[in-house]
Amino acid sequence: MTQRKTIEELNVLTDKVIGAAIQVHRALGPGLLENAYAQCLAIELSDRGLSAIREVGIPLLYKNVTLENTYRLDFLVEDTLIVECKAVENLLPIHTAQVLTYLKLADKQLGLLLNFNVEVLHKGIKRIANGI
Repeated sequence: MTQRKTIEELNVLTDKVIGAAIQVHRALGPGLLENAYAQCLAIELSDRGLSAIREVGIPLLYKNVTLENTYRLDFLVEDTLIVECKAVENLLPIHTAQVLTYLKLADKQLGLLLNFNVEVLHKGIKRIANGI
């Protein structure tokens, strides 16, 4: 089991990630593909001194069989925060469910769902909690 963070620690980390995402969105605007935003976000997170691993595989345990790399996180930031990037017209309940599933499988407390295909990024940010 991973070490749990305090709400304050999680808030500081999410503020940093959101700040990086806002910077990317200001520079690029809406209308690009998800991968473009993710690549630029990786640069911005690194520039801010945050450890962010892309395309992290998460195993799924089914009937005592581990299915490796069944799911892939867009980002795992500071081994704590899951960040999922989207570039869609609207965030749907399935997007929230996806992040919640990732949180449960990876045993993490908090995730950010970022939709870059909005006029102002704060309208495309959703925090999703797992057990906090």
